[in-house]
Formats: sequence, structure tokens, C-alpha cells
Amino acid sequence: MPPLTPTTARMVTEVDPHYMRRAVANAAEARVVAPPNPWVGSVVVGVDGDVYDGATEEPGGRHAERVALDAARANAAGATVYATLEPCSHEGRTGPCAQALIDAGVARVVIGVEDPDPQVAGSGIMALQAAGIDVEVGIEAERVARQLAPYLHHRRTGRPLVVLKLAATLDGRLAAPDGTSSWITGPEARADVHRLRAESDAIIVGAGTVRADDPELTVRDYRPPVAVGDRSLDPERIVLGAAADDARVQPADNHDGDVSDLIDRLGADGALQVMVEGGAGVAGAMYRAGLVDRFVVYLAPAVMGGDDGVPMLRGPGAVTMADVSRGRFVDVTRLGDDVRLTYEPIRP
Repeated sequence: MPPLTPTTARMVTEVDPHYMRRAVANAAEARVVAPPNPWVGSVVVGVDGDVYDGATEEPGGRHAERVALDAARANAAGATVYATLEPCSHEGRTGPCAQALIDAGVARVVIGVEDPDPQVAGSGIMALQAAGIDVEVGIEAERVARQLAPYLHHRRTGRPLVVLKLAATLDGRLAAPDGTSSWITGPEARADVHRLRAESDAIIVGAGTVRADDPELTVRDYRPPVAVGDRSLDPERIVLGAAADDARVQPADNHDGDVSDLIDRLGADGALQVMVEGGAGVAGAMYRAGLVDRFVVYLAPAVMGGDDGVPMLRGPGAVTMADVSRGRFVDVTRLGDDVRLTYEPIRP
């Protein structure tokens, strides 16, 4: 099969999604490397059809567009560049990517989504267009927005994306009546939880869960696709209440105030994603406070068989179907014998 190259108007509609999906795949490799910067992927397609890939490096390193441009070198002139996020236009620890694209002489830039960061917010696109570069925005936008959801959410709200993780039986129980919960799910699901931890800047857990399970809440069973050097993948650990000095979760921060204030503080500190690991009381309280942006539920092919086990969300719920919260499943994935459901509530 000949290489896909955007050489005609007819072919542009065929190849743009192809290369943007390739850029998304590149960005996935930067997921735990890039924060607090956005994990961006890029592809440069030269006029001769040669393809060059890029992904954002560690903070202080090159952004995705520069990585791909450096790989293409002189072949970037007249090329089409794909970037999952609008190229930056401001001076940070690296120079503006929009100017790098202009200086390289590219002919066309295809962008997944605009960057809502006030320092960018369309200015990168305008700079490219002012230089005579054709710009297309919105290719594979839903896919890109899903990948960059924590970053986009933080830039729009000032708060991190709050992910509630739950592991439950098919009948919705987190633990048996005697409090035992290890292990509900299999090794593949548990390893995936470690990936989720590595992608999070902080983990919130209730003091009751610390006393009952004595969790470490560290990243042990996940290895990112690219090396991270000596950088720890362990998120900040926060206990609602107080953890004993000899608890395995230590070192951890104790929090006794309003959880909403905690989320605000984490957002102000630059946290893009926060993971809530329980227990059922904390999960229920955060849900009812409207703080949960995403549920990640690992369902095991197991049945507790009664109503005396620990429910996923403890506390009062909807009293009638008219009051039930609605949302949508954005992902359903099988992990070994278990199933991971990713659910996002619909905001009013």
C-alpha cells in the first residue's frame, strides 16, 4: 500500500483522521512524562510522504511539535503537521511552538482541539494563519479531548479532574459484611489501577479505609511506555481524617476540612487529575457533593448475594427514579476476567 500523503483535496479528508490518530498514539506515550504540561502528540508528513513522530518530553524538554520538527529537519519545509493540541504561542521554558512551525516553513497545520489555557486560547492558531499557513481545527476532536480531559478540565475550571475508582462485585458490593475486600478483582484490573495512580497527581482516601486495609497507594505494577528516569510515579497521598504514623500510606497529608476546598487547593497547586480510592463513605459523600467528574469501576464476575455487603456509595441516594443521576459510559474494557467501566455524569 502506498504511503498516505495529504496531496489533494480529496485525499485530505481521508488522511487527516489517520495521522491525527497516530498523533494521539504518540501522545499516549507522554501521559505520565509530560505533566504538569499537557501530553501532546505530533506528526510531520513531508511533501515526499516521509513521516516523523513527536511527543511531549519531560517538563523543560521539547514539546511534541518540536520533537517531530527536529526529526524531520529540512524535510519539514512544505510539510503538513498534525498536533493533538493547539501549538503554544507564548515563551515558557521552551520557545513558542507556533513560531517553530512558522520558521520551519510548514504549509499546513492540523489541530485536534484548541488550547483553553489563557496564554494560548486561539493565539497559536492566529499566529499560524497570519504567517500564511493553512490551519484545520477539530480533526478527531472527541478522541483528543478524551485523552486530554484532565488538562482541558483544569484549564477551564481551575480544578483537577476528580476520578472515583471503585472495585466491586457484579451486585455492586465493595466489601463483605465483615469488611474484607481483598481481592475482588484479578491481577490485570489491579495492575490497571496502578496505571491510573501513575496518571494522577494525588490520591484521596478515607481514614477508615486506611485503618481497615492499610493500603500503600503507590505505583508498583505499572511501567510507562517510555523511561521516566529517577522521577517517582507515586502521587501525593491525602487522608481524609488522620492516618497513624506507622500506616503504610505514610508519608501522607491529613485533611480535616471541606473536601471541596481541598480540590480547589490541589487545582491551584497545578494538579490535573486526582484519584479517589475510597472507602464507600468518602465515595458517597464526594458524589453527592458533585465533586466526581469520572467513575472508573472495575466489575468482577463475582456475586456477594445479599444486601448486607458494603455498597459502592454509602449514604442516602435518590428516592425516586426522577432524581437518579444520569451520564454515559465513555469506555468499556475487559481486563482478564473483569470489566472496567468508565462513566461520566452529565452536568446540568
